[in-house]
Formats: sequence, C-alpha cells, structure tokens
Amino acid sequence: MISDPDILAALAQFGVAGMIGWMWLSERRSATQRERQLEEAHERIRTDRQAIGSLVRIAQENTRALVGVEQQQRELCAAIERLNRTLDAARRETRRHGSAA
Repeated sequence: MISDPDILAALAQFGVAGMIGWMWLSERRSATQRERQLEEAHERIRTDRQAIGSLVRIAQENTRALVGVEQQQRELCAAIERLNRTLDAARRETRRHGSAA
C-alpha cells in the first residue's frame, strides 16, 4: 500500500496521529471522487431521460401519423371497391342491352 520511502518517513515522524491524518485525507479524496462519479452518472441519467422522452413523443406522433395513413388507405380501398361494383354493374347492363339489341 505505502511504498514511497518519503511517505514512510513522514508517517514515522508523525506517528499514529500522522497515520490517522493520512487515512482521513485518503478517505476524503476517495469520497470526493465517488461524489464526482455519482454527479456525472446522475447527469447522464437526466440527459438519457430527456432523450428517451423525446423518442417516446416521436414514436407517439409516428403512430398517430400511421393510424391516419391506415384510415385513408381503408377509405381508398372502400372507394375502389364501390367503383369496381359500379363498373361491373355498368358492364353487365351494357352486355344485357347489347345482346338484346
């Protein structure tokens, strides 16, 4: 753990009080680093939450647009079906009048 001869000499000079002080400083440095890491992680989470919120809104808007397109396609298919029925009826009528003439 402690391998630097200068640090060992300083600790020996200050004895137990020096060792306790060094341990306290080491713990504070580690705690500060952990706090910084937690703050960075929290900021990433907030940023990700905003991005996810945007993606959800986009997905909802796309879903609404697709529902509208589907409805229009259904209406178009129904109109084509009506047109086909009308054309078929007109052809039958033409054939019936054409063969009767």
